[in-house]
Amino acid sequence: MDKALYVAMTGARATLQAQGTVSHNLANADTAGFKAALANTVSYRVPGGTHASRIDAMHVDQGFNSRVGAQRVTGNPLDVSMRPDRWLAVQSPDGGEAYTRAGNLSLTPNGQLVTGGGHPLVDENGQPFALPPHQALDIGHDGTVSIIPLGEGPQTMAVIGRLRVVEAAPDRLARGLDGLMRNTTPDQPFAQAPGEVMATGTLEASNVDAAGALVQMIQLQRQFEMQVKLISRGDENAQSANSLLRLGG
Repeated sequence: MDKALYVAMTGARATLQAQGTVSHNLANADTAGFKAALANTVSYRVPGGTHASRIDAMHVDQGFNSRVGAQRVTGNPLDVSMRPDRWLAVQSPDGGEAYTRAGNLSLTPNGQLVTGGGHPLVDENGQPFALPPHQALDIGHDGTVSIIPLGEGPQTMAVIGRLRVVEAAPDRLARGLDGLMRNTTPDQPFAQAPGEVMATGTLEASNVDAAGALVQMIQLQRQFEMQVKLISRGDENAQSANSLLRLGG
């Protein structure tokens, strides 16, 4: 009976953790470039030497769904949509390099180019990308940024830099608590992606399937209720067994 209670208890804990993952996905169903988090449950034998051990139901993080989200045309020159396996490099809060596919860019009052989450984009040299005063801006498909200086004509358009865009396979990326991706093998830095790396005037939507996530949430809720009932029934059986033992004594 003790083993059954242990399995049900750890299963309920893993189910709650899975619900947290699904809730996080649903909360980001409208976040540009968001990749749905994946979760699963595996059995894990608790080490017990030569003695019989318990089986733990353990929640595991299986990374993220790398499927490209739906494309939405906006016409905004600061909106970019990344090609498959292409990631915008940004400066993370700790000063390191991190990656995102959130292409809803904006300019700060001092001309710094940032993501919708406020993370500074960096250039090919890893420095925060800042623009001088201008009256028009164009981001090329290869990540180059061109401007027409304030008060000048179209013939004065000039390239001022190139955004750092890397090519990275999903299995080499892990999401941090701040929502940004990091290189899982930092001793092997990502290279600048060649050729066309993005489309401009479009946004990649979140790849979260909201309807599917709601169904999954209901299934997890029913699973949790079943596990709690099993725990309760096991406790009742243990109390009944104790009562019989006392009567027999």
